[in-house]
Amino acid sequence: MKLQNKVVLITGAARGQGAAEAKRFAAEGAKVVLADVLDAEGEQLSRRLEGRAIYLHLDVTSDESWEAAFAQIERIHGRCDVLVNNAGIYRPAPIAETTSKSAEAMFQVNQLGTLLGMKYAAESMKKTGGGVIVNISSIAGLRGFANAIAYSGTKWAVRGMTKVAAAELAQFGIRVNSVHPGFIATDMLKENTAEVNRIGAEAAPLKRHGTPEEVANLVAFLASEDSAFITGAEVAIDGGWAI
Repeated sequence: MKLQNKVVLITGAARGQGAAEAKRFAAEGAKVVLADVLDAEGEQLSRRLEGRAIYLHLDVTSDESWEAAFAQIERIHGRCDVLVNNAGIYRPAPIAETTSKSAEAMFQVNQLGTLLGMKYAAESMKKTGGGVIVNISSIAGLRGFANAIAYSGTKWAVRGMTKVAAAELAQFGIRVNSVHPGFIATDMLKENTAEVNRIGAEAAPLKRHGTPEEVANLVAFLASEDSAFITGAEVAIDGGWAI
């Protein structure tokens, strides 16, 4: 897949989908930079990847944290080839129960964090002639779901920002695409009721939840030269929910 020795930064990489993405890139021979605020788990995963990864503390809502992370990546590896904006939080609630505090928290991580990641990754990638950004959105960024207005708002924003960035950054050799997972078997599903998760599987044409590894396979493809003519795309990986 032509990812050997590519320098790949993954946010929210300490567990779940981010960890699966890290393992997939490491298996392809990439130099993986794990970024998260869950330091103990991130360090543990770095050790398990046995020399293929390093861990950095990164608060995706902070300009200063992004600046420090890219300074360290460039000092260690000289460049960043791929950014996977994977960090995200999900706090479902009906409109009437959505608080400004909860909505702001999701905005900060899911939307602003993605924007800042693209900003600082592009700044770094321009120095070396290009790169790839993969933004993790959601099926909730493709269609409406009850009880998820704030979360959905951030994921629709990620979809839109991806298209703006793809148009703006193409001249610098930077491709930007968004991935839209459906119900994926990670700890994030624990935020739902068992009934919601049951419906999530049964209502999909493929009749099951997806796995983090399946999402990681798609992300790796979009990060590789095998997808060199794809930018500004929104790719659903949802078992058919978005049909």
